[in-house]
Amino acid sequence: MPSVFEEKNISKAIMRVGLPAMLGQLTTLIYNIADTFFVSLTKEPATIAAVTLCAPILLIIMSIACIFGMGGSSVIARLLGEEKKTEAGTTMNFCFYAMVIAGIITLVLGLIFLQTIAKISGADADNLTYTCDYLKWIFIGSPFIMLANGFVHLFRSVGLIKESTVGLMLGNAANIILDYVFIVILKWGTAGAALATSIGFVLATIYYIISMIREEYKGNPLVPLSPKRFLPTKTMVHHVVSIGIPGALITVLMSVSNIVLNNYISIYGSDAVASYGIAYKLNMIPILLSVGLSQGVAPLVGYCFGGNEIKRMFDIVKYTALYGIIIGAVFTITFVFWGKSLAAIFLQDPLLIEQTSYFLSILCLSAPMVGIINIITSYFQALGKAFQSLIITLLRNAVFFIPGVIILNYFWKLNGVIAAQPVVETLLVFLCLFMYMKDVKSSSH
Repeated sequence: MPSVFEEKNISKAIMRVGLPAMLGQLTTLIYNIADTFFVSLTKEPATIAAVTLCAPILLIIMSIACIFGMGGSSVIARLLGEEKKTEAGTTMNFCFYAMVIAGIITLVLGLIFLQTIAKISGADADNLTYTCDYLKWIFIGSPFIMLANGFVHLFRSVGLIKESTVGLMLGNAANIILDYVFIVILKWGTAGAALATSIGFVLATIYYIISMIREEYKGNPLVPLSPKRFLPTKTMVHHVVSIGIPGALITVLMSVSNIVLNNYISIYGSDAVASYGIAYKLNMIPILLSVGLSQGVAPLVGYCFGGNEIKRMFDIVKYTALYGIIIGAVFTITFVFWGKSLAAIFLQDPLLIEQTSYFLSILCLSAPMVGIINIITSYFQALGKAFQSLIITLLRNAVFFIPGVIILNYFWKLNGVIAAQPVVETLLVFLCLFMYMKDVKSSSH
C-alpha cells in the first residue's frame, strides 16, 4: 500500500494528500480567472456575463463525473483499507467506462438542446449568442471534461497523488495558454474560451490514460484499463452510485442555485452580472483551496475507516477543519482590505470596480466557515454515509440558499441577493457541527 496512507504524523499526512489537491484546485481557479481576464479584454460586459452564466453548466457536466469519480474514490479507499486490492481495481475499471458512456450521452443531448439550456441559464438578448458560442464547445468536450475530473479523484484513492495533480495542472496550463491564443490573438471571444477549456481537458485525459497504461504494464492491480476487467456487480454499482450521487448533487445543486442567483442578478443588468462574476471568481480562491484540502484528505479518512483506525481518522478531520478555517480567515482579511485593487485587474470602469469590491467584501465573510462544512461533507462521503452527505447538500443549496435568495432579494434587492451565500453558510456550519458530533458519539459507543 502506498506509504502516503500509512504516514503516522497527522499534520504531515494531511499535507501530503491535501497540498497536491489544493495545488490542483488552485490551477483550476487560475484558468477560470484567466478565462474571465482574457474575455474581459474585449471590454464588453455581455461577454463576461456569458462566461458567468455558463459556469453552472460546466459545473453540472463535472458533477456527472463526480458520481463515478468521488463515489468510486470513496469505495476504493475503504476497500484498500480492508486489503481488498482486486475489488478496488475492478471498481476503478467500472468507473472509467461509466464516465466514457456518460460523456457521450451528455455531448449529444447538450448539442440538441443548446439554445434551451442557454436561456435556462439566464441568457438574454444581449448575451445569448455569446452564451451559445461558449456552451457548444463545452458540450463537444464533455466526454473529456468528465474523464479528466473523475480521474483526479480515482487516482488519489489508489495513491497516485502526483499523477492526479500533474494531469490537472497540465490541462489547466494548456487552457491558460490557449485562452491567450484563441481570445487575444485570434479574437474568438467566448467560443475561444470554451474551446481552450475543452482542449485542456482532452490533454489531461490523454495524460491520465497514459498513466493508467503505464501502471497496468508495471503490474499495478489497482488501475486495470482492459475492457475485460469491466465486471461490475450490482453491489459495486450500488456502493459507487449511492456515494457518488450525493457528491455529484453538491455540484449540481450548487449549479442550480447559481443559475437561480444569476437570474436574480440579471434583473439588475449585465453590469451587475459582470461585477458578481468577477467577485465570485475571486472568492472561489479560498473555497476551492478548502475543497481541494477536504477532497485530498477524503481517501485518507476512508482508508483509516476501512482499517479501523478510528482515533486517527477523527484527528485528521479535526486538523483539516482547523487548517481550513485559517485559510479562509486569511483570504477574508485580504479581500476586505484589498478587494478594490483585485477588481481593478479585470475592470476599467470605476463604478464597476467599486461594485465588484463591495460584492467581494460580502461574499468572503463565509470563507472561514467553508473549511468546516467541506471537511464534514467529505468525512461522510469517505465513510460511505450517503444520507448525511445528501442532507448537507440539500440544506446548503436547496432548502436554505434558493429561498434565501428570493427572500433577501424581496427585502434588500441586489444587496440581499449577494448576501445570501454568507448567510446560508453561517447557518449551515452549526448544523454540520451538530451532525458531526452526533456521528462521533455514535461511533465511540
